[in-house]
Amino acid sequence: MRKEYKKLVRDFIPEIIHQNGLNCGITTLTETEYQQALRQKLIEEAQEAAAANKQNLVTELADLYEVMDAIMVKYDISRELVIAEQLRRRKERGGFEKRIQLLWTE
Repeated sequence: MRKEYKKLVRDFIPEIIHQNGLNCGITTLTETEYQQALRQKLIEEAQEAAAANKQNLVTELADLYEVMDAIMVKYDISRELVIAEQLRRRKERGGFEKRIQLLWTE
């Protein structure tokens, strides 16, 4: 039974599918399609991490990091720049240590 995906997958996925005795269709994305697919993959992986149980959380976070790394390479953004921005925003707005939930504003 054929199942449609039309989503960005890791490089070895077609080989793994074939090793499992299945067939698949693939295409190579254009640069524009790739950029959009990476952003969609970021959302997909973030949702999977958010829904993960404690046992699978490390794996899902690793997948999320993989997509983030690919995005940073694509847009020529260094990890150091991202970490510097993270630290700047933490200094400016704080982190999440106090577990504050905003309920309302007026």
